[in-house]
Amino acid sequence: MKPGLVRLSVQVVPNARKSEVAGEIDGVLRIRLQAQPIEGRANEELVRLLAKLLGVSKSSVQVVQGLSARRKVIEIQCGSGADAHSIRQALLGQAG
Repeated sequence: MKPGLVRLSVQVVPNARKSEVAGEIDGVLRIRLQAQPIEGRANEELVRLLAKLLGVSKSSVQVVQGLSARRKVIEIQCGSGADAHSIRQALLGQAG
């Protein structure tokens, strides 16, 4: 894996009232998404939300596994000092 490339497991809950990080269960981030799981809308909303929360471009966030599943693996290209633990903690710090 390239330096600064972080992989996270997430579980999405589509059709939520608002898009937000909802916490963590067994090492998997739980993320509520306002978008419906139709035609990739939920994946687009997930990428948009994570990019916004982490302060990176949308092109730096990519769904690499689970495009049509609730459980997904996300790759985030961020600074060389970042790791999965620090990214997870940053997102959990913004949990609603």
